[in-house]
Amino acid sequence: MCPGDILVMSGAIECLHQQYPNQYLTDVKTSADAIYENSPRITKLDDDVTTIKMEYPLINECNQRPVHFLQGYVDYLGHMLGINLVCRVTRPYLYLSDDEKKWLPQVQEITKRPIKYWIINAGIKSDYTTKAWGVENYQKVVDLLKGKVQFVQIGEKHHNHPKLNNVIDMIGKTDTRQLIRLCYNAEGGLGPITFIQHIFAAFEKPYVCLLGGREPLQWEHYSTQTMMSTVGALPCCKTGGCWMSRIEPLGDKDSKDTSLCRFPVFTSSGVIPKCMSLISPESVSECILRYYYGGILSF
Repeated sequence: MCPGDILVMSGAIECLHQQYPNQYLTDVKTSADAIYENSPRITKLDDDVTTIKMEYPLINECNQRPVHFLQGYVDYLGHMLGINLVCRVTRPYLYLSDDEKKWLPQVQEITKRPIKYWIINAGIKSDYTTKAWGVENYQKVVDLLKGKVQFVQIGEKHHNHPKLNNVIDMIGKTDTRQLIRLCYNAEGGLGPITFIQHIFAAFEKPYVCLLGGREPLQWEHYSTQTMMSTVGALPCCKTGGCWMSRIEPLGDKDSKDTSLCRFPVFTSSGVIPKCMSLISPESVSECILRYYYGGILSF
């Protein structure tokens, strides 16, 4: 699973320990174990344990029921353990050590002075290209907020991350823990449904999420975040998310090549889904400024 999924799983572990204190020891073995560093819920265990391959089958009902991603993991863990486990959390969980909180922020190492900043993820992975919004739209947001909000662009080098102008470039310059700390020290974040969305939810910080029509609002929404949803605006997502994977086939023999957007829109930087094209840079900029006008943040 991707890091975002692995982080959301922490909600189920948290529920288990809250509702059944001192009855379980839990460990994780994932492709991103750094997410669970410093967690008081994790005990390093040997191989003589009960192993559960975590899943969230509730996703198959998220267009028909008002359920959240967190509940998907919680329900499955309860089922696998044969216990009554209720989703009583509203976010994932991350734990930073006291030393991590004291370390000089990476951005300050670059700027040589403390600054306020937002994280921006303007790129996509090739597996789910329907999350694309278009680099020109992200650049327009940066331009609209110039002088008010400083953006720090992040992303993995081997993914598609066109560089933006007038941002602090951190593409390919963070490992998992560094990215977590980068978000911890940020004021907020901007991007699609991705790892950093769940990081900001864990820290209960603002995030403007470009949801479009791919996923239903209730499955991904966190109370501290603004979801730019267009579900209900197009025939393909009239009553729920379409869950399509790609805009165009990539010819990589992946089954996602058969899960294609019905309404592609061609832009100056490439093709994006129509549901994403309905989200304007001006409306996104206003959502970011709203956190300042409302008093959650200050310039």
